[in-house]
Amino acid sequence: MSESRFISKEGQQVPSVSIPVRDGETWATKTTEELFSNKTVVVFSLPGAFTPTCSSTHLPRYNALAKVFKQHGVDDILCISVNDTFVMNAWAADQEAENVTVIPDGNGDFTDGMGMLVDKADLGFGKRSWRYSMLVKNGTVEKMFIEPDVPGDPFEVSDADTMLAYIAPGAEKQAPVSLFTKPNCPFCTKAKALLTDKGYDFEEIVLGKDASLTSLNAMTGRDTVPQVFIGGKHIGGSDDLALYFS
Repeated sequence: MSESRFISKEGQQVPSVSIPVRDGETWATKTTEELFSNKTVVVFSLPGAFTPTCSSTHLPRYNALAKVFKQHGVDDILCISVNDTFVMNAWAADQEAENVTVIPDGNGDFTDGMGMLVDKADLGFGKRSWRYSMLVKNGTVEKMFIEPDVPGDPFEVSDADTMLAYIAPGAEKQAPVSLFTKPNCPFCTKAKALLTDKGYDFEEIVLGKDASLTSLNAMTGRDTVPQVFIGGKHIGGSDDLALYFS
């Protein structure tokens, strides 16, 4: 096997750079000192916003496990990509990734300083980040998970579950929860209150806005709400949910 281009920065300080960001209607600047000093931070870096693996798995899983990371001492989760701030903000909004801080390394300064800048000109991307993750404590890299240096876009070790297993082996990971609801539905309110009481985050799919009654019937065989799914398993309505937790 040929030697990897990528060298771990474990034990070293992260690069010192300033990053222009768009905050609402104004410009601001984030520095790496501000992002990392006196904090425990998980970073994951990826080739690009709105790209398939990044959108379907990499970002959503870190977002979903954010509360578990926090329970085990992580102050912030940063997603870094060589994209501009408008693209990163739009992607975060589209993904509803409110638990992750997106960092637009538009000039590639941070990524280059990490030794992770690669040429993706064959895809029309220009310079982008290789996929990796790291745990940073007070600006010093404690652990890095760098994807293998093979053709394509490998995604084997920089995922959220691998990082969580390093930080907190055996940590309990909450199953993803989705529920179909409709406005002014008291049973939906009851189900959401029960999930919240049990400490579950959930995705709410509102009929008439996010899905149709036809879709609900096709997925569940029912035409009433709420309909709850936990870990991909159909639980049922609010009474079924109460029974599930009993």
